[in-house]
Amino acid sequence: MEKIKLAIFAVAVLSCSASAYADGVETLRSFVKDVQSGRGAFIQVVTSPDGKRVRRSSGSLEFQRPDHFRFTYQKPLEQVIVGDGKKVWLWDADLNQVTVRPMGHAMGSTPAALLAGGSLDKDFVLKNLPASSASAASATSPGSLQDASLEWVEALPRQKDGQFQWVRVGFRGPNLAALEILDSFGQRSRLDFAQFESKVTLPPARFQFTPPPGADVLNQP
Repeated sequence: MEKIKLAIFAVAVLSCSASAYADGVETLRSFVKDVQSGRGAFIQVVTSPDGKRVRRSSGSLEFQRPDHFRFTYQKPLEQVIVGDGKKVWLWDADLNQVTVRPMGHAMGSTPAALLAGGSLDKDFVLKNLPASSASAASATSPGSLQDASLEWVEALPRQKDGQFQWVRVGFRGPNLAALEILDSFGQRSRLDFAQFESKVTLPPARFQFTPPPGADVLNQP
């Protein structure tokens, strides 16, 4: 369920457009409340707590607020994650297996529920993170690109027994460039975005999913 969690959170942050603000925190606040749709490409890197195992993947995403999104992983394995507003579907092409979870339960296990709800300051302690600090903190992770051109915002959850330790959002100017999450087990996940377009018109069919013929369908609570 790791990809479902990261996908939902990424959509929550991407579901907006940025304006030029004086600092990253204000830009992030703007990101939580503006744009209704978007699409783009991404590269994802997941690093184990000891920094020795790295998994890389790439794909594309589309979203339409509220709660509609589609992540398509093309490499190294084909997977599709679709949120239709009520359920989250994950199809693994190699196994021809579909996992289904209620949207509320999937959202509840990720930072997406907090960001999508517009309760940033209630649920997070937000601070601007200097580029030098972000690079130093990420130095042990092969997946983290030490890009001094990014402006980073760190969000620390006020609830200490959740699924993650911190979330960092990187901006290049007014534009979202990267998203990084450290989970409660010490695993680090990073998404780097490219070719992102906001305020696009997307067909409703992109957020519908029908299991392929012969696929095993697993319903999870």
